[in-house]
Amino acid sequence: MKVDVEMGGGSPKLLERKQAVYRNLDEGYEIHGEKYKGQQYSHIYFTRLHYMRNLLYSLVPKWKPNLPVNTVLGLEEEKECIIAGTMYKHMKLKPSILDEYSKERSKVPLVKPHNFVHPDDHLILEDESGRVKLAGSLLDPSAFVTGIVVALHGKETSEGKFFVLDMLEAGLPPQIEQPPSSTEDKYVVFVSGLSIGSSTFNPLQFQLLVDHITGHLGDENEQTIASQIVHFIIAGNSVQILQGLLNGQTIAPRDQAALTEPIKELDILLNQLAAAMPVDIMPGPSDPANFSLPQQPLNRCLFPGASAYNTFISCTNPHQFELDDIRFLGTSGQNIDDLFKYSEAKNKLEFMERTLRWRHLVPTAPNTLGCYPFTDKDPFLIESCPHVYFVGNQDKFETTLLRGSDNQSVRLICIPKFCETGVAVMLNLRNLECHPLCFSTSLNV
Repeated sequence: MKVDVEMGGGSPKLLERKQAVYRNLDEGYEIHGEKYKGQQYSHIYFTRLHYMRNLLYSLVPKWKPNLPVNTVLGLEEEKECIIAGTMYKHMKLKPSILDEYSKERSKVPLVKPHNFVHPDDHLILEDESGRVKLAGSLLDPSAFVTGIVVALHGKETSEGKFFVLDMLEAGLPPQIEQPPSSTEDKYVVFVSGLSIGSSTFNPLQFQLLVDHITGHLGDENEQTIASQIVHFIIAGNSVQILQGLLNGQTIAPRDQAALTEPIKELDILLNQLAAAMPVDIMPGPSDPANFSLPQQPLNRCLFPGASAYNTFISCTNPHQFELDDIRFLGTSGQNIDDLFKYSEAKNKLEFMERTLRWRHLVPTAPNTLGCYPFTDKDPFLIESCPHVYFVGNQDKFETTLLRGSDNQSVRLICIPKFCETGVAVMLNLRNLECHPLCFSTSLNV
């Protein structure tokens, strides 16, 4: 992994690529030995409720030390107490397969294409004993989704509702101590939404990125920076296969090339990257992987060229790892895109912050986002706060530094779709500062 730089006198200067200690933490997302036996999703909800409720109960004495803790069934009218449970959001516009067969369908108002939030939505809290409708102005239904676990302070009204006076979320989880600040720069590059095979994919644009970070473009200063890139992350939607070809019918020989060509082209590009640095590739919704979360690693047989390198790592989605003791957690974007459909926030970064405060990476699974029906665990619970939290396939690059009440510090990153924006993201491990890398093949720029 060396880069040659032409000096003024014509003699090449050899740059050694910097290294970082890598540790893959995807084991919790890998499905080994699990067999589907017709189990329902009640198990994963029960596991989530049990874990989160115990956590919230441990915080109650400091939050409301003099109030009793009740179950939903144990509520008494006009008596203040605390209840903890799973939130359910009743949504008037939530799509239902039954609507397609309903004679009343024409009476349902037209749904906004991007969001199913309606002013008449309301919240319900449920535990093993029962469920109760929530009342009061403290909670705005548009900011919540089905599946999160919270503790509520309030009282039962004469109408049988629970009037909410205060709410307790789990908050950011504990964070492992960040290693002492290094004096040398090391960079991680993120990219997502390559969509090779789609009409928007520009081969030259991505080749410019590959050549830049592998040290084949730019002056001596830029090549020195390129030699400090220690890892490359591809966060989903690397290829775009025409869905019309995947209809269950036998594929004609002329269509087989259209099906395999995007993957072959991706392998050629990965081959160049893996020859220069460690590369992690995560599956996304458009990639040839299982649909439901957690998505399992793309089969290495798809990439015969890149798989020859031990620097090529096919990962799960979500993906968790450490570089020089800095913990990363990320997804290909499905969790945030689903929150965008069923709740509202000022930007995607606020959705990311909410998942950390709720301590759940995919709160809408399995209600509106497919996931595997685990029976003894909920792998999406966030037990340790990452230092870097990223999501791929977003509309634009956004970033902020989130700070928690216990001195947690998290760099949030929205990685834009490269095929539409030509933007990758570069993160400095020394100080967790990040900036976009912009590439364009237009002569008008």
